[in-house]
Amino acid sequence: MENNAALIAQCEERAKQWLSPAFDEETRKAVEAMLQNEDKTELIDAFYRDLEFGTGGLRGIMGAGTNRMNIYIVGMATQGFANYILKAFPGRTDLSVVVGHDCRNNGRLFAETVANIFSANGIKVYLFESLRPTPEISYAIRHLGCQAGVNVTASHNPKEYNGYKAYWDDGAQVLAPHDKGIIDEVNKVTIADVKFEGNKELIDIIGGEMDWDYLQAVKEAMVDQDVILRQKDLNIVYSPMHGTGRVIIPEALRSGIPEHPRGA
Repeated sequence: MENNAALIAQCEERAKQWLSPAFDEETRKAVEAMLQNEDKTELIDAFYRDLEFGTGGLRGIMGAGTNRMNIYIVGMATQGFANYILKAFPGRTDLSVVVGHDCRNNGRLFAETVANIFSANGIKVYLFESLRPTPEISYAIRHLGCQAGVNVTASHNPKEYNGYKAYWDDGAQVLAPHDKGIIDEVNKVTIADVKFEGNKELIDIIGGEMDWDYLQAVKEAMVDQDVILRQKDLNIVYSPMHGTGRVIIPEALRSGIPEHPRGA
């Protein structure tokens, strides 16, 4: 019982820090409700630890708290990532990143939060206009010559989850030594360090033209187009299972590649 009381006290102390004006009203109300609830299960789960930024990034249940996915945890992760990029490419004035998201709740909110923070740190952002699959985000990083990227996705996890995957300039998830370097920088950040106010001049919205370029690259990667042409009358059923494939796969399955969306 003593250990349980100590844990509750620790979580209450951490939670009360989230009642400050640094956090939005909705978050403060959610935290206050946890503190007032006689059942401390939710409070403990939300505040017993910090959601860990690992090699692949972040992944957790959405909600208020240090062990949850929310704009503040995403914000601190992004500020740390931005700090590392600035250190990894000293003197560069043309730094850029790609930011995308999938169809999960809060995906757009988190992606826009990420874009704002990178831009506030002087890093140009290519933000996808809406949900896109991970391979296209990887392609865009390389195609646009960016130094890094972020995809807001929790892959196969249940609907209550969301996540944050960090990518490097090769379009792959960060590996050594960058993974450790990013983690070290993220662990140094406090909420007061996060630059939430974005620089709109450094945020470019991308979509249709990148889709076209990506599909062209996919088409060029075909091993044997004749096989596909011989099976052109084949009927298939495709389901994205609520996934982001619904944006690109229908276009890819149509005959040929759509006309380039001039001015898109």
